[in-house]
Amino acid sequence: MTTRHDATPGETDQKALVDVDLSILGENPERFDEYESQIREEYSWVPTIVFRSKRRKILKGFLARASIFNTRKFVEAYEARARTNLERAIKRLGG
Repeated sequence: MTTRHDATPGETDQKALVDVDLSILGENPERFDEYESQIREEYSWVPTIVFRSKRRKILKGFLARASIFNTRKFVEAYEARARTNLERAIKRLGG
């Protein structure tokens, strides 16, 4: 339950677990794009218009956070690139 996107981790271990889970958002652009393609493939049964709308909402939710990551180490290592990746993905989704 800790890695649910709408959950707020409270304990140090939970924060680290969530940060590891979200670290893909801050990977290099090529790897992030590959991840986004894998997500689309996983949800290939969802009509494109619905997928795009829901995916934009999820990605915008990450951008709306004061910080995507919970620990200083992950903020320093991934935050800026994650925001860039997310903004690019949202534009690609039409929004």
